[in-house]
Amino acid sequence: MLRKVTGVRYQRERIDTPDGDFLDLDWATGKSNRLVIVTHGLEGSSQRHYVKGLIKALYAVGWDGLAWNCRSCSGEINRLPRFYHHGDTSDLELVVQHAIAKGYKHILLAGFSLGGSITLKYLGERGLNVAPQIKKGLAVSVPCDLASCSKELSKPQKIFYTNKFLRRLEKKIKLKSQLMPEKICYADFKKVRVFKDFDNLFTAPLHGFRDADDYYASVSSKNFLDGIRIPTLLISALNDPFLTDECFPKQQAAQNPYLHLELTTQGGHVGFQMLGTNETYVERRAVAWVKDIG
Repeated sequence: MLRKVTGVRYQRERIDTPDGDFLDLDWATGKSNRLVIVTHGLEGSSQRHYVKGLIKALYAVGWDGLAWNCRSCSGEINRLPRFYHHGDTSDLELVVQHAIAKGYKHILLAGFSLGGSITLKYLGERGLNVAPQIKKGLAVSVPCDLASCSKELSKPQKIFYTNKFLRRLEKKIKLKSQLMPEKICYADFKKVRVFKDFDNLFTAPLHGFRDADDYYASVSSKNFLDGIRIPTLLISALNDPFLTDECFPKQQAAQNPYLHLELTTQGGHVGFQMLGTNETYVERRAVAWVKDIG
């Protein structure tokens, strides 16, 4: 909540999506053919400290950075009723192909929390067919099992976190209901107390799922880990207040040589602060993780 990352200068680019919407991409470029593509977490953006911190750390060792904003997260509400969600890999594919078209030869695909879910699912879905320019993956603080995380964040001692996210989501639902009242009813938000309520009322119907349970079962990234076929580092903290034991895929990592699971005792949720420096443990690991690329 308090960390500030300075020295990252973005250039924004807007691209159109095939369904008539748009994505805002923020670039930090030099003259590299290596690029890190970063996907932010729930209700985050390219401006979040963990996004800027990773881009800054890798830029210092010769990597360009691309922080893309999920629909409605760039500061401008998107045009369609749909938002984004943990399994929404089609927009990431559009961003990846856009980057490849610019000539990048070596890509690190990185994501935090929800962005980590999208990243892991993307890599697992594609398996051996992942674009050859994507050399490695990095995912941090990922809720690999959405159903158990939803229950965890419904506990009274965790409601602080839930309310923080829901307040942000409520503002967007209200705005969208004003723009497209025939599709979204703001009054329904009065029924929302926990994440499952929101997912039942909004996420599921807006994105083609039967209900929240169907959404959780369909897109949880743990279902796709076995398909990953490029070196992918998953870092999570055992004291993460969002995650459950089901989010630490020890057995899948033991059976898949491409999936490297690193569990730290401390770090919280996308925190990983270290004493005496503004740089995080994740950023240092990322620099080491890409040393053999390009």
